[in-house]
Amino acid sequence: MEVTAVRSVSGLLGDHVDGLLDRTPPLRAPHHGASPAALLGGGSGVARPGEVSLAHHGVLFLDELLEWPRSTLDALRQPLEEGVVRVSRSRATVVYPARFLLIAASNPCPCGGGQRCGCSDDAISAYRARLSGALADRIDLAPRMLPLSAADLLSSASAESSAAVAARVAAARAVAADRGGALNAIAPAALLRRTATREAVRTLAVAVEAGRLTGRGYDRALRVARTCADLAGADTVDREQVLEAIGHRGALAAPGAGAV
Repeated sequence: MEVTAVRSVSGLLGDHVDGLLDRTPPLRAPHHGASPAALLGGGSGVARPGEVSLAHHGVLFLDELLEWPRSTLDALRQPLEEGVVRVSRSRATVVYPARFLLIAASNPCPCGGGQRCGCSDDAISAYRARLSGALADRIDLAPRMLPLSAADLLSSASAESSAAVAARVAAARAVAADRGGALNAIAPAALLRRTATREAVRTLAVAVEAGRLTGRGYDRALRVARTCADLAGADTVDREQVLEAIGHRGALAAPGAGAV
């Protein structure tokens, strides 16, 4: 009903004007040239929902993440944290829902050359600086990616099917919902801490001291570790799941950060 309400305000009900609810989770993929108003909401007169609200209860995919202006990306911090976006105008402030799954992709440098990159260190530094530390801290999974080899591209080996992965994820989500009535992403942090061993909590603390995690990153890494444990069928979060969660954030590790 929330998704349909947002679409109704935006004039996007389409074939569903007969009253039927569209149960398809939204997928929004705006271009990196989109304006802040298009992303967050705005326009003349009554502020209309932007892409973050049109992606409510679905996916917001930002391709070429580091081509987006830093100021526009930083505006995502509040919606990611609170699940709503506030659009202020001289006469009123409108609040729209914006609880979405952010998925982003980017080249490692401006030229996208990978191992044959010809960019200078300054150019790469400026390029990556478009992702602020505050926004990066709100990204839970950012593994280091390696380029595919020719053998990988030519391989005929089949991977695990999407149906098998979906079934495993659905089972883990059911376990999380039964534990506290909410999924790990929004469950009370105190509840998740009670399921973690002392060694797991200590490993998270060491990561904070080493500069691998911030205070917010501590909480988010714990949530990922709890999910890793649910996928593995474990009742408690141990050091192994914590290390896995921290490893999933490898691409966001600050230069010089210590080991855990």
